[in-house]
Amino acid sequence: MKLTLSWLKDHLETDASLDEIVEKLTMIGLEVESIDDKAALKPFVIAKVLSAVQHPDADRLRVLSVDTGTGAPIQVVCGAPNARAGLVGAFAAPGTYVPGIDVTLSVGKIRGVESHGMMCSERELELSDEHDGIIDLPEDAPVGTSYAAWAKLDDPVIEINLTPNRPDATSVYGIARDLAAAGLGTLKGRAIEPIKGDAACPVKVTIEAPELCPGFALRMVKGVNNGPSPKWMQQRLIAIGLRPINALVDITNYVTFDRGRPLHVFDANKVAGDLVVRRGRDGEKVLALDAREYTLTSEMCVIADQNGVESIAGVMGGEHSGCDENTTDVLIESALWDPLATARTGRELGIITDARYRFERGVDPEFMVPGLELATKLVMDLCGGTPSDIEVVGYDGYTPKVVSFPMSEVRRLTGIDVPQDESRSILSRLGFVPTGDGDVIDVAVPSWRPDVDGKADLVEEIMRIHGVDKIAPQPLVSHDAVNGRILTTIQIRTRNAKRALAVRGMMEAVTWSFIPAKHAELFGGGQPALKLANPIAADMSDMRPSLLPGLIAAAQRNADRGFADVALFEVSGTYEGDKPEQQRRVAGGVRRGTARLDGQGRHWAGNAAPVGVFDAKADAFAALEAAGAPVDKLQVEAGGPEWYHPGRSGTIKLGPKVVLGTFGEFHPKTLEALDVSGPLCGFEVFVDAIPEPKAKPTRTKPRLDLSPFQAVRRDFAFVVDKVVEAATLTKAAASADKKLITGVRVFDVFEGAALGDGKKSVAIEVAIQPVDRTLTDEDFEALAGRIVENVGKQTGGVLRA
Repeated sequence: MKLTLSWLKDHLETDASLDEIVEKLTMIGLEVESIDDKAALKPFVIAKVLSAVQHPDADRLRVLSVDTGTGAPIQVVCGAPNARAGLVGAFAAPGTYVPGIDVTLSVGKIRGVESHGMMCSERELELSDEHDGIIDLPEDAPVGTSYAAWAKLDDPVIEINLTPNRPDATSVYGIARDLAAAGLGTLKGRAIEPIKGDAACPVKVTIEAPELCPGFALRMVKGVNNGPSPKWMQQRLIAIGLRPINALVDITNYVTFDRGRPLHVFDANKVAGDLVVRRGRDGEKVLALDAREYTLTSEMCVIADQNGVESIAGVMGGEHSGCDENTTDVLIESALWDPLATARTGRELGIITDARYRFERGVDPEFMVPGLELATKLVMDLCGGTPSDIEVVGYDGYTPKVVSFPMSEVRRLTGIDVPQDESRSILSRLGFVPTGDGDVIDVAVPSWRPDVDGKADLVEEIMRIHGVDKIAPQPLVSHDAVNGRILTTIQIRTRNAKRALAVRGMMEAVTWSFIPAKHAELFGGGQPALKLANPIAADMSDMRPSLLPGLIAAAQRNADRGFADVALFEVSGTYEGDKPEQQRRVAGGVRRGTARLDGQGRHWAGNAAPVGVFDAKADAFAALEAAGAPVDKLQVEAGGPEWYHPGRSGTIKLGPKVVLGTFGEFHPKTLEALDVSGPLCGFEVFVDAIPEPKAKPTRTKPRLDLSPFQAVRRDFAFVVDKVVEAATLTKAAASADKKLITGVRVFDVFEGAALGDGKKSVAIEVAIQPVDRTLTDEDFEALAGRIVENVGKQTGGVLRA
């Protein structure tokens, strides 16, 4: 939102300086993004041409003698066709930066004649597109004074970065109202006087889609003269980045920014019959004012006559009924449009206009008719004409929302005491109507504040005007002993999982939370509840049920750009439904090509093997261990979800029911559906499914006990059925003596005819750590017997001869 300082002072009686206004705007929540103090125009001065003689070596150039008010005349070479003796214009001396041509002037020679500056055109000063000649000012313009100050072009421009919840601040008047409420002046609240028409409006309006148009006001003005708008209006529009077109169009733009009331003017002689507000028809087309043709749908609202669509409601008018220099009779429209429908229409058609910006946030319904009266007065003042009565259709009036407001909420939510009288005064100055006595009062919300719904919103209004800078800084209160935990469990697990995966050579990625519907269905999603009502793009229609689609796509994009061996991870949210408890915290990752932990790519000492299921398993277990899962108690079941290869995947469980993760190589059909290639494996572990550790009586670390006795390793080889998992065998061996056995590791697997059909040999290494004494041969033999017995009972395995 842009405005000029003088425009603001049209509505605000204040002696505050620009710096004070800018500071106050930011303090009350209207953050000032930039200030253009028009310093670029300050070097240009008013100068008078004393003489203009023909250049000796150029037919189209003249040598001017220019009086700049400094005493001695200055010689300037000029090619403007209107350069003549007696002309008063804008002069730029050497060293001046001319914005319109992006040049800093210097003394130069033009066809052998020195030129000490230049006389400027409007385009060179970025005042308009006019470049047919230099600026021609009245003869009484004071020579030697600042051109910008004399022409009132030094008016500072303030740009405010509005948040979407402040539709009332999309107007200069609304911003002035906030400043007045904050004590920076007095609001000039001039009432808009109704203008009596000479007859009923000859064009009637029918609303066929009241859910899209809650109100419509229309008036005809006959006998207008549509020429250029006055200089003051053009200057203000140019200052905020708009291009003046003609008086009628400029009036609608002016009222849009001045009062936040978008309007539209139709050339009445181009409108056939009455107007109808209806839904568009699928495939219906309209040529808009931007000279582009748009195809409409039944979800869009339009204004039509007997010939068809004349305007896209709330977004842009049609070219056919637009006003030009031949317009003599106009229809001025001031309507209310549904915010959601307007936003959806603008997004689908790709149209961004000032009208859409305001309608999709919500305009003041009570200003629909006064806005039309204001526009009528401007049309009559600038273009003449005779108005009709106003035709109002569909509007039932505004019923204010009433919020029950406990005054104690200010203290509870902000931590500071604001006197109740001051709170009431602030609300009243902002246009709210507080009623009642005591701690709980009723507050009626004004029509221009559709964003205020509850008591927290009222607290925000009070605090931003009272001053958030009045909240004294205070140290955080310590609720625990020194070294007490600050982060939540899920935050700690997230950070630890990220760190562990990064240590394993994986790079963190941040992918979109919404993915194409086809990808969501591949990974167990696609439910109607997870589809976005208003996606930002067609291929971002569903909330992701898994991190893997986004990571796989990211790995493929890297491969397409020459980085085939990548390892990516992400720790973020996935969605199984639209309820809070159906959002999961997941750590996921993918490896592609040869991006293994022990190296990648080609090397003279040996090429790295492609990634596989065991790389994904190692990553999954590393993430789980870092997040605090009891990895020594986890079980791995063969197989996983259908997007993995059935024979090269696994599911990690803690007990029979708690699933902590999945891993594996991806199914070829999954890769084909995602249009990716190359060796790919991945994993997902559910960080929020890890059980909370048991609370310890103290945070003191347990005593470190190191055994003084030598550790011993013994090897065993068991013959078991091929279907027996190695993990089952190692667990059986470890359970033989949990005090002495500190580790079991598989170091060899052998299959051969000598073992028999359906058999395999699994060799394990058992680490034994004596604790209180040196073990004897008899102790080792007894322990070995228990190991063989346990393995036999749990796996059916026998010691290999």
